[in-house]
Amino acid sequence: MQRIYFDHSATTPVDERVVVTMTEYMLEKFGNPSSAHSFGREAKAAMDKARESVASMLNCDPAEVFFTSGGTEADNLALIGYALANRQRGNEIVISNIEHPAVKAAAIELESLGFNIKTAPADRYGEVTLEALKSLLSGQTLLVSIMHINNEIGTINDIERIGEHLCERNITFHSDAVQSFGKVPIDVRKMHIDMLSLSGHKIYGPKGIGALYVRDGLKLHPRQFGGKHEAGLRSGTENLPGIVGLGVATDICRQIIDDEASRLTELRDELFARLDEKLDAITLNGHPSQRLPGNLNITFQGVEGEALLVALDLEGIAVSSGSACSSGSTKPSAVLLALGMSEIEAQSSIRITLGRDNTPQDIDYASRIIVDSVERLRRMSGN
Repeated sequence: MQRIYFDHSATTPVDERVVVTMTEYMLEKFGNPSSAHSFGREAKAAMDKARESVASMLNCDPAEVFFTSGGTEADNLALIGYALANRQRGNEIVISNIEHPAVKAAAIELESLGFNIKTAPADRYGEVTLEALKSLLSGQTLLVSIMHINNEIGTINDIERIGEHLCERNITFHSDAVQSFGKVPIDVRKMHIDMLSLSGHKIYGPKGIGALYVRDGLKLHPRQFGGKHEAGLRSGTENLPGIVGLGVATDICRQIIDDEASRLTELRDELFARLDEKLDAITLNGHPSQRLPGNLNITFQGVEGEALLVALDLEGIAVSSGSACSSGSTKPSAVLLALGMSEIEAQSSIRITLGRDNTPQDIDYASRIIVDSVERLRRMSGN
């Protein structure tokens, strides 16, 4: 049976070149970056190189990049760390209603600490517009956190326009870029982003490593205490293999980012065109054009999304019914509900996310299996 992985927004396979480098820094160059001897200096040099790689991708200074355990920690450190260190400047935090659970949960924690949380609505395409934000901003607005690309529907927000306005109003701006880093261009200077979160395992790097960009001059209250690692912002012996793996994965993305975006967009559009031709009553969720290359979120009316997921899995095709961080939940996707969809429509949707290993042959096989599975499930349900 053919096996096809269509869940790259959940995680990606680690690139073999990344594995080779990580193995070297686990078995041979294993020193502690804080040690003064040659083993430590060797490790420190490798860590600095990885920091430079991430900084180059973001167009920032390497000293503005802080390594974390992943996107969730980076989001928490950005929101809670900044709010606690700067609460004298304001008491309001603005997020959108389609943020990742890492941002939403951090906002809930801040609310329990006395901060006022405001939520900006996304439009029917899942875009958070500047107009939707403006009415929520005030002289007490301390921080705004809007994701760059939504993890479920792939809609790309106009971060540059939002960032420019917030910069003019002297409001600090954080963006969760876990789904966009390494896949679409990011320039934190041009986009007026003050803090940005990213993750290694979304770009063919290892799990358990991420980073937070923090613009020079911003003050954050640490969430971990101990030594003075990461300039005192994130204590704990650095995950050297993970860090160098993130660096290599970033370098690879930089080399192929434009070509890969074009290739995945072509495959994505071809897959949807075939499904749309063969099946009636299907809807593409999210923005029709301003979306992540490789992302399809589709509602198949008359089909239960989880049933379709299982049916495709039995045929060797891995897809998702929503965010990987919400897997196992019987509740409909909060993101899809935020777009104005009914619970039935939301529960009739699946997410397909293509990646570096997918081919035109995968599209041939998958389109046929998806059509057959949807038609069979509709017959079984009487639709």
